[in-house]
Order: sequence, then structure tokens, then C-alpha cells
Amino acid sequence: MSRAIEKAREVIKNADAVLITAGAGMGVDSGLPDFRGNEGFWRAYPIIAKLGHSFSAMANPEWFKSNPKLAWAFYGHRLNLYRETVPHEGFTILKELVASKKDYFIFTSNVDGQFQKAGFPEEKVYECHGSIHHFQCTTKCSQPIYSAKDERVEVDMEKFEALNIPKCINCGAVARPNILMFSDWGWYGSRSEEQNREYHDFMSSVYFNNYKLVVIEIGAGTHIPTIRHESEYIAKEMSSFIVRINPRDYDIDEKLGIGITLGGLAGLKKVIL
Repeated sequence: MSRAIEKAREVIKNADAVLITAGAGMGVDSGLPDFRGNEGFWRAYPIIAKLGHSFSAMANPEWFKSNPKLAWAFYGHRLNLYRETVPHEGFTILKELVASKKDYFIFTSNVDGQFQKAGFPEEKVYECHGSIHHFQCTTKCSQPIYSAKDERVEVDMEKFEALNIPKCINCGAVARPNILMFSDWGWYGSRSEEQNREYHDFMSSVYFNNYKLVVIEIGAGTHIPTIRHESEYIAKEMSSFIVRINPRDYDIDEKLGIGITLGGLAGLKKVIL
């Protein structure tokens, strides 16, 4: 692995711009659960294992209609967890790296808001699956996406029920997180669309300035491969190089990049410090 690390360090050092692509594995070193398949999900939520629900079954907007107490037990607990979590040292390492470059951007499937909490500005982050820190109405209400900073959800973990249900600040209907779920036709995508426009502005800048781009991919698995697909697409389109940091799913076409068989924080320490 030493050759891989040397190659990664060289490419990162010589890059003009950085694209950070991050999946669930980015949060593991902060103590956040990695929902890798049903077994990983059930380890994080043993009470849901008893109920027999998979992650994809729980991450479905229909629960907000059929059983909002259960829906908000799941998302309310996650909201509370993410608020309490302190971003690990790897975020600081990345901040120091991008400060030395001409430009950078973050593309993440994580909904936990950890990049912003670590000090990265909103306009440099594209959360392609939305954010748990923003709410929306469950109906076709005229209320746009709004911040959840003043919302609190109390959860009875023994019964796995929310003790209070967040309501739309406009019409009073049940609210939900502004997260893209499975079989989700009611997601308000305007916030992510604006982030996407900023992301494309970054890519246009990289292209027109002829910046040498490196993609640093952290903790992106194959179960939901959104991040891996984006990393590889950008590598092909922009002739960039991927440094894929992943302790398990590290395989990559050698024409596109190199795999580092470490967790997020350990990998970042090796290839950047």
C-alpha cells in the first residue's frame, strides 16, 4: 500500500483544485453509524431489527402518513445524533488542504451536515440527497424548505416513538426532513438544485482555467453507489485522478485512480499530512 499512498500524495500535492466526494464512511470516525446493508443498519438500530424493517423500508416517506410517530422516531433520533456529533480531525485536514489550492468543492450523499459544522461554507457543499437540518411540508403546501434549527424532537427509544411531531410552519400538516428517500415523489429539490448549480459553476471554472483536478473520495460504498459514480464520471470527463479511501470497497480501475485501503481519517492522514 505504500506505493499507493506515495502516488496519492504526489497527485494531491500537484493538483490545482480538489473535489471531495464523501459517503457514509466519512462520518464513521466521528462515531456515526455506517448503514452498510441491513446488518449494519440493524446493529445501529436494534429496535428496528425487532420490527423487521430494512433501511430502505424505513427511509420511505409513506411512514409520515401511516405512522408519523415511527417516522419521526427514526429521523428525530438521527437529527439529535447529528447535532451532538463533533466532526473528526479529517475535516480539519481537508480544510487545511483546500486552503492551499486554487479552488475546491464538496459533493456528498450524507445528510448529516457535518461538513458545514466543521466550518466549510454552504456555497461549497452539494448535498445530493438533501439535509436532515432542513424540513419541508408533507403536503403540496406553498411553504418552501425551511431551517430545522428551532425544531426539537423527543424520542422514546424503548417504544421507538416520537413524543412530538414537527408540523409545517405554514399549514400545520406533518413536516418531514428535506431528504430524498426511497420511492419519494414528494421531495422538494430546490435547495439541492441550487447547490448543484454552484457545483457546475465550480466545474466550469476548473475547465476554463485548465486546473489540474484531483478527486478525493472518502467512505463511498457500493450499496448506494451515487458517490462512486460521480467520482468516476468526473474522472473521465475532466481527465482527473481519484484517490479512493475505503477500507473495504477500495477497488478502482487503475486508469481512473488508486485505492487506499484505510478508513476515512486514517487515509486522510496518510495521503495529505
